[in-house]
Amino acid sequence: MAIFFIISASARAQVVPAATGPIGPLVSGSLHYSLNYTQTAQFYSGTQGASQSCGTTGELTFITAKAHPLAVTYSGGDMWTISGAGGESGVYQHLMVSQGFSGRFGAFNLNDNVSYMPQAPTIGFSGIPGVGTLPGEPGAPAQPILTLNTRSVNNMTGASFSHSLNHATSLSISSGYGILRFPDSNGLETNSLQVGPQLTRRLNALNSISGQYSFSRFSYPGSTISMGTQSAEFGYMRTWSRRLNTSISAGPQWVSGSAGSNIPSSTNLTMSANMAYAARSMTATLSYMQGSSGGAGVTNQVGVQNKDVNAALSRQQGKNLSLSVTGGYMRTQGLQQAGVTNGMFAGASASRRWGRYISSSVNYTATQQSSSSALPANAISGLSQVVGFSIGFSPREMRFRK
Repeated sequence: MAIFFIISASARAQVVPAATGPIGPLVSGSLHYSLNYTQTAQFYSGTQGASQSCGTTGELTFITAKAHPLAVTYSGGDMWTISGAGGESGVYQHLMVSQGFSGRFGAFNLNDNVSYMPQAPTIGFSGIPGVGTLPGEPGAPAQPILTLNTRSVNNMTGASFSHSLNHATSLSISSGYGILRFPDSNGLETNSLQVGPQLTRRLNALNSISGQYSFSRFSYPGSTISMGTQSAEFGYMRTWSRRLNTSISAGPQWVSGSAGSNIPSSTNLTMSANMAYAARSMTATLSYMQGSSGGAGVTNQVGVQNKDVNAALSRQQGKNLSLSVTGGYMRTQGLQQAGVTNGMFAGASASRRWGRYISSSVNYTATQQSSSSALPANAISGLSQVVGFSIGFSPREMRFRK
């Protein structure tokens, strides 16, 4: 982590030079970087008021496409408050590394995803409103209870293995270990461990079935309390056409807690369903998920039951204009305490390229959150709105060959 932050700080002080010289003979792959300036206005109901922020961000991606592919993406920047007490400010960092290995016995992948954010995630993978959202999305909440000004460090390390048993049957095993920390001690710090094998059987060209077992364990630094879940899911995947495919999986989930945790042992339903439509100029997705997890992060509530619905639609209008809308609903209920938190969000964005290297975008996101539980003072209450504008510089990627 120390090396990571030193490198990130150095990257803020200088522009990445053109990758020429000795790197070409050493590796084969592609290198791409982009720089952006963003300005946002936030409007919150209640005592949080209104604020304005601006910031700069950069992203650097390197990918190799050999038998053992490597992908490295770093993004980071700084936000400053222009006006208002509730403006988002501070340095944020995000690093993803993925290394793949392929052989006769299958494919193996190692990955690590580490981030430092000045607030708990509300929209997009970076947690910064208007900055770092996924391509084509104005932003979807990444945490079930939305808060402001909550610094967090999140690191997830994972490994996966896949192997074809025969022409129609494949086996995959995935695992992950994650930590969530709050430097200001204003959130529920969590360690999590997940592992699960999955068996998939292709019935014909259009239909497949699957069976999966998952085990998760959550522990909390400084506490003897722990929580565990086990689930067995059975799934069905259907390809309706070249453009439309759907999948659904469901099964029982068993929840248990350590002695003294007050988490009642229970059996619940875990379920996920997805639909994806892709045409030449338009894509649409719809997803639903429900299940139990170790906590909401920003409260001291150990163990929650989540139900999330998300939808997104994007359209490419000509060569240079992209439009997208997204929306969703989140319901979070504690396993220990009574009370439910409901959140809804909707957003729209438009981005346009101006020539080869310059692009601009505008976005709007509205979030409505209410709760019958006791939430921290910095939790979003009522309606919040974010309007953002950004302009970016993104040259062509550079390719290297041995």
